[in-house]
Amino acid sequence: MTSVTTANPAHAAPPSPAELAAAHGLTVSGARPSLPRYVAQLWNRRHFVTAYATARMHATYSTAKLGQVWHLMTPLLNAAVYYFVFGIVMRASHGVPDYVPFLITGVFVWDFIGSSVNAGTRAVHSNLGLVRALHFPRASLPISSVVQLFQQLLVTMAALVVLLLAFGQTPSASWLIAVPALFLMAVFCAGCAMVMARIGSKNPDVSQLMPFVLRTWMYSSGVMWSIDTMLKTDHLPHWVSLMLKTNPAAVYIDLMRFALIDSFKAGSLPHHVWPIAIGWALLAGVGGFVYFWKAEEEYGRG
Repeated sequence: MTSVTTANPAHAAPPSPAELAAAHGLTVSGARPSLPRYVAQLWNRRHFVTAYATARMHATYSTAKLGQVWHLMTPLLNAAVYYFVFGIVMRASHGVPDYVPFLITGVFVWDFIGSSVNAGTRAVHSNLGLVRALHFPRASLPISSVVQLFQQLLVTMAALVVLLLAFGQTPSASWLIAVPALFLMAVFCAGCAMVMARIGSKNPDVSQLMPFVLRTWMYSSGVMWSIDTMLKTDHLPHWVSLMLKTNPAAVYIDLMRFALIDSFKAGSLPHHVWPIAIGWALLAGVGGFVYFWKAEEEYGRG
């Protein structure tokens, strides 16, 4: 006679932690959400981004006696130094009409681009306490850094307009071109800041290299000298000329100069400038955002 044994439910294997979590609707803390959901979370925290950026802007020079005046004085002092070294000593002003407006426009624009990239490098690593204590879209940090610098740029742009008028520039409808140029530049800088924030979160030493990288980028962006004038006189390899013409910082600086400076408005803006400006903004803005999002659950660990 054959006996049949049946499994005793009392001796069944207990469910695993993963099965228990799934049964009760629990998810991994800090897990990366889908890209559309991440965008929605970031939008819901837009007030935090702007408030955090504004607070940091007011705190930047809070210990200095002149306070927020340094937001304006810093690029002006840089422009004065560059004018002496490049405009007078190295004679870079020769062949460049309206050199002072040319120079201060380039310095003000570059100050925003370079500072955005540099701030993005430290955006996550310098806020590890906040990252580990609270759950929020980490992209808020590099974006808030760019928002802070953009707020400072708007202040300096008002001063730039006064300086341009003082040096004989005439307001015209072309000044409105500065609005879309600033928007594209801000999107580009936000994307670069997010790329550097992800890199800097894992490799903090990158922040020590950035001054050298940014200085090289600045010198090749035509901030103190005219790229077009140099390309007409120097016989450079084709790839070097192409890199100088498509350099995103140089493109945005040229757009601002064309919008604001009379001698630039007298000529026609090359047809390739706007497509390149839009392309860089989309590539850096969208690509940088996706690149940062892919590592969302890694920030603050280790």
